[in-house]
Amino acid sequence: MQISVIVPVRNEEGSIGALLEALLNQTLPPAEIAITDGGSTDATTAIIQQYIDRGSPVRLIRTTRALPGRGRNLAVAHSSSEWLAFTDAGIEPQQDWLALLAEQARDGEVDVVYGSYEPRTNTFFKECAAISYISPPAEIDGVSMRPRFIASALMRRRVWETVGGFPEHLRSAEDLLFMNQVDEARFRIAYAPRAIVRWDLQPNLRRTFKRFAVYSRNNIRAGLWRDWQSAIFSRYLIILLLTLPAFALGRWWLLIPLTLWLLLILSRAVVAIWRNRQCYPAGPFRNLLRLTLILPLIAVLDLGAIAGSIQWFFSDKLGLGADAVGITNER
Repeated sequence: MQISVIVPVRNEEGSIGALLEALLNQTLPPAEIAITDGGSTDATTAIIQQYIDRGSPVRLIRTTRALPGRGRNLAVAHSSSEWLAFTDAGIEPQQDWLALLAEQARDGEVDVVYGSYEPRTNTFFKECAAISYISPPAEIDGVSMRPRFIASALMRRRVWETVGGFPEHLRSAEDLLFMNQVDEARFRIAYAPRAIVRWDLQPNLRRTFKRFAVYSRNNIRAGLWRDWQSAIFSRYLIILLLTLPAFALGRWWLLIPLTLWLLLILSRAVVAIWRNRQCYPAGPFRNLLRLTLILPLIAVLDLGAIAGSIQWFFSDKLGLGADAVGITNER
């Protein structure tokens, strides 16, 4: 079974070598690894070129400032296999990842196979981050696995051709739109819950805020406002309206909406811990420690969603520039 692995990269000198080693050492080696570099300014392309010079089946496509969708489309266009596996830099595929995806795809009735993923939780912060915003495993077609993830997927080339490839104007959410189009086209989908890749999370609150601000802006650009920010703005609008009586009753009234906000954050944190009790089991003491970090994490996620929405309004709606509110689209 000939498989081309598709990878978009930009400034990934710290992770691209590990990804290439993991792909080249798969139990089912890929026929080729097609990588699009979207304008790296670090040593990413030099590292990739070293593998090419050694004779590894790696193809490098160079372009400038390509976002992930365009990077994937270019790599697919320059690849040669009927089957395409998608993953990303910063991802660590298990050694049998490709073989397990292919095992499901060998059924002639299947067009798309989604594997699963696990967030790396090698620090307490990342453990709490995973609990805060990563969906826990759920039953999909009778098996327990995390939701579909483009960085752990295998599909026929004609699937990509039929839906017209990935949107190229988005920094994020392009994968959601692509997978939604695959669903709408009614391709035959299978799942490989044991085909796992590991995904690294942001290491601190600052990086988490910046990443979610970018996600938020692009989520609106993708037309997915109702799937995420709508609920957040509804909650905060209610809390904001509850502050208005303070003009008549005095500043003490502000304790009411503040208390309501804290209870709202606390309830979401408790629900997150409960939903992940099987993924990340812990005793009462550790869960109390988790709460001390999950509470500010949820607040930062909300703040990132709001900041990204504001950036969309100024940058995309009003056209005042990409960095109108000081949030850059860094990778």
